Amino acid sequence: MSDEAVKTPKKFSRRDFLKVSGGGAVGAAVIPSLVKTAPAFADDAEIFKGFTTIQLKINGKMRGVEVEPRTTLLSALRNKLDVTGCKEVCDRGECGACTVIMNNKTVLSCMTLAIDAIGKEITTVEGLLVDGKLDPVQQAFVDKDALMCGFCTPGFVMSVRALLNKNPNPTEADVRKAVAGNTCRCGTYGRVFEAAMAASGRR
Repeated sequence: MSDEAVKTPKKFSRRDFLKVSGGGAVGAAVIPSLVKTAPAFADDAEIFKGFTTIQLKINGKMRGVEVEPRTTLLSALRNKLDVTGCKEVCDRGECGACTVIMNNKTVLSCMTLAIDAIGKEITTVEGLLVDGKLDPVQQAFVDKDALMCGFCTPGFVMSVRALLNKNPNPTEADVRKAVAGNTCRCGTYGRVFEAAMAASGRR
C-alpha cells in the first residue's frame, strides 16, 4: 500500500458522525458556540427580567396588569384580570377556544403575548353584551342550541362576530371558512352554521 493511500482519510459521513457522537454531544458542542456568538443580546435580556405593569384596553376599559415578558394574553386575561370567557383548552393554538378580537381581527390569545396587545382594542365574549343584553350572535347560539358542553362556544361566537363585522351577509361557505380554526369536540358544527346564518338575518 502506498504512503498516499495510508495518509488519505476515509470520508466521514453525517450518519457516521451521529452514530459516534450522539445527539447529546452535538447539543453540548453547539449550544456554547451559539451563546458566544450572541453577546449583543446580553444587555437587552436584563431589561426583560421579572414583572412589569402594563395597560391593556379590554372591552372598552383600560386595565392594569402585572406580567412577565413571556405571559400570554390568555394568561393575563384569565389569571390576572378574571376575564374568563376565553377558554384555555389546547394552549398551543390548535382549538380556537381562546379566540378574542384584537383591532377587529380574531387572534388566538394563547399564542399572543400580553405585551404585544399594548395599545390595541381587545374584545372578549364578555364585551359583546350591551346593558346586559346578548349580542345577536350570542342570542342566535342560544336559539339554535349551537352548544353542547359549551367550552368551545366563546371561541366560535367571537369568530362569527368578527366575520359579521366585516361581512354582514355571509354565505354558509363564508361561515365555514371563518370558524375553520375552531374545534368542537362535541361535533355541533351544523348548529353553529345555523346560528351564524340566523345572526346575519339569512337562513
